Amino acid sequence: MERGVTLEEALDLVKQLSPVDKARLIERIVPDIERELKAARPTPRKSLWGLCADLGPAPSAEEIDQARREEWANFPREDI
Repeated sequence: MERGVTLEEALDLVKQLSPVDKARLIERIVPDIERELKAARPTPRKSLWGLCADLGPAPSAEEIDQARREEWANFPREDI
């Protein structure tokens, strides 16, 4: 079974190259990286619009107003 090169081993080898050879390495490796990134397209995310769809319809403005009136009806209370 063939063993691959680790990142640390590759970095140790790259550090031994001249600056010109490091630039050449980058020029040669970038097309491979771009091709691999295009092939591994991320899965599309679910739209946030449907995140709460299972909760049913939202309360109407009238229902919200009624709930506010009920909650604030006894505020401030005198017995506290």
